[in-house]
Formats: sequence, structure tokens, C-alpha cells
Amino acid sequence: MAKTWFITGTSTGLGRILTERLLERGDRVVATLRRPGALDELLARHGDRLHVVTLDVTNVEAIRGAVADAFERMGRIDVVVSNAAYGLFGAAEELSDAQIERQIATNLAGSIQLIRAVLPYLREQGGGRIVQVSSEGGQIAYPNFSLYHATKWGIEGFVESVAKEVAPFGIDFLIVEPGPTLTNFRQGLEHARPMNCYDSTPAGEVRKAVSSGSFVLKGDAAKTVNAMIDAVDADRPPLRLTLGSTAYASISQALAERLQSLEAQKDLALSVDRDN
Repeated sequence: MAKTWFITGTSTGLGRILTERLLERGDRVVATLRRPGALDELLARHGDRLHVVTLDVTNVEAIRGAVADAFERMGRIDVVVSNAAYGLFGAAEELSDAQIERQIATNLAGSIQLIRAVLPYLREQGGGRIVQVSSEGGQIAYPNFSLYHATKWGIEGFVESVAKEVAPFGIDFLIVEPGPTLTNFRQGLEHARPMNCYDSTPAGEVRKAVSSGSFVLKGDAAKTVNAMIDAVDADRPPLRLTLGSTAYASISQALAERLQSLEAQKDLALSVDRDN
């Protein structure tokens, strides 16, 4: 049965491929983007099932207006995909205040406000599914991506909490965690002004790897999107969907190390309880 989707960040990358695949299979899509005209080709081919909205997710009132219009226009929206985001690259000390504010406003606050905006409509219609596109960076961390990780770890915590709040209304969530994937993500990185003192540090090594192209991108964007669609179509998808061998290995290692560290602290942790 055909579904109706609301997707942010559809001009390029996973959002664009997702929109294409869904239209090809006969679904309806409300696609938001910041650059008008980026989906003109798809609009010409699928205009009856594609509605394009110009939206900057840092504008809360614009989010609310776009969501209200989409539900009124479509009648029902089955799946909401919070995908709009970008990467901020640089050691924490190198980042400007404006860069930090923009990263948080786009990746974290924008995603939070989109989810808050759609909840009343999904609740009223008796349920729906929200897909939050995160990354392996919502579970692990690389040097030079501190603010990007802050937003991804933050949105995953927000989603995990909200999922428990709205489950009684038939609303569920899927957090997608791809590893490094060959898209336009690298081209879209916003770079801080580098400081020479970091050249021989882990941050400097990552900077060299990214600039030289030696930072390995194993993920296939089309396969990633297909896996996302399959998960959304499933009756009971997992809360977190890890995609790619790099993501699987890095998240597995991080979780194992955290659990080992936690178990080593067990006696200390229990020792601070009140004496009864």
C-alpha cells in the first residue's frame, strides 16, 4: 500500500535518493529543501505525487507552517523523515561562536522542533512513524567533529525519550545510523579556521585524512536508502538501525568498551547508595 512521506533535506545526498526511490515505487512525498529548483526534474516527472516546499529548519515558525500545510494538503502523512543536517569540521577550540550556533540550530534544534511540530497531527490521525537520520556519530566520536557529535548524540537522546512518551498513541521512531557513506557530505562540510598547534594531534591527523581523501567511505548511498525503506516498511523496526561495516564495527567497539568500564565501576557505583 502506498505511503505518504514528509522529508527534510531532499536536495542532495540520502534525502534526494530517498525521495527518488519513493516516487518510483508510487508513494507520495512532501519534500523540503533550502535551494529552490533542486527537485525540478522530479517535479516534472512526478508532480501529482510530489509537493516541494522551501524550508530552512532553523526557522521554527516556518517548520510549523510547512507541517500544518503538508497535513492539510495530504490528509494523512505516514512517515516523517528528519534528515536535514550538515557537518561542522574543526577542533572545538577552532570553531567560531556563529558556527557552533548554526550547527546546533540545524542538526539538533531543527530536528527537535520538526518532531514537536508533527506529533499533534500524528497523534490525531492515530499514529505514524518518525525517522531520525543520525549517523554512527550518534554513538561514537571522531576528533574534529565535536559539535556534529554533540548534535547527533543529543538528538538520539531526545528521540529515545520521546519514543517512550508517544508510544501509547501509535507513534514510533527509527533512528538511522549510517557509517561514512559516499554522498556529498564531505563537500558540504563547513570548516573552521585551523590552528597550527593542532597539526600533530589526532585532530590534525583527521584533518589530513579528510583533505587528502584517505578517510575511507565504505557506505553505498543507494543501498543505505534501500535499507532505510525496508526498515520503515517493517511492522516492528528496531529503534536504532546501524548501517555499514564501519558503523557496525565502531559502534560495537564503543559499546563494549563502555560496558567494560561500567562493570569495572560496579562496586564504587553501589557504594554511594544511602544506608537503610
